[in-house]
Amino acid sequence: MNFLVVAEKYATLLICNMKILIPTAKEMNTDLPSIEAAPLKPESQAVLDALALYSASQLESFYKVSAEKAAEEFQHIQALKRQTAQHYPALNLFDGLMYRHIKRDKLTEVEQAYLENHVFITSALYGVVPALSPMAPHRLDFLMKLKVAGKTLKSHWKVAYDEAMNGEDLIFSLLSSEFETVFSKEIREKMVTFKFMEDKGGQLKIHSTISKKARGAFLTALIENQVQTVEEARRLSFPGFNYREDLSQKQELVFVKEV
Repeated sequence: MNFLVVAEKYATLLICNMKILIPTAKEMNTDLPSIEAAPLKPESQAVLDALALYSASQLESFYKVSAEKAAEEFQHIQALKRQTAQHYPALNLFDGLMYRHIKRDKLTEVEQAYLENHVFITSALYGVVPALSPMAPHRLDFLMKLKVAGKTLKSHWKVAYDEAMNGEDLIFSLLSSEFETVFSKEIREKMVTFKFMEDKGGQLKIHSTISKKARGAFLTALIENQVQTVEEARRLSFPGFNYREDLSQKQELVFVKEV
């Protein structure tokens, strides 16, 4: 690719109003160089204040985890409260199955620019933030029954989540449907969603492991191919998956892998 093509692509990336939304993950990798923390948003501080009221034993039942995991999470919360928590680029901190299938290293300049401008992580603690934003380890997600000033987590974040989508021409959602409901109906109707299936001898199947791996591989394909439109997304092929027009709808693209 010559310099003029790269420059043109880079300029397009900066102009296009497009966001790709991905979730957080339970698995985390803190064996990374830490980076400087950013001040917490007021919405994040309110969530942290509510979490900090829980003891380690209360967190055990709140998160439905072992005493050891609960004690670890208690330390994470208290470190955040004291402003001594280690922070890492969010895309590298999370290390679940989807994340392990995302291209995170050895990015070209154009791929890095695409990632920085278009890929956003949705967190129940931090809100909707660029994928490389500093984050401290945390387990919180929108399935947790935390009340913030009497509101559910989804109600608490709804206005800020919607505001984060203001002015977007295109929203690709790689979130699960229950996490998409943090956004208002108006925003959800703008989203293009994706379904990943396996074809085993004519039998179409969906399961969590395949979906998580496919989301990561699909995001990698978006980054590598600098996808800017739904039509470009339809043309993608990635580790065994191909677009199936017969199974897709206008706002939901289906990709199938033949096994």
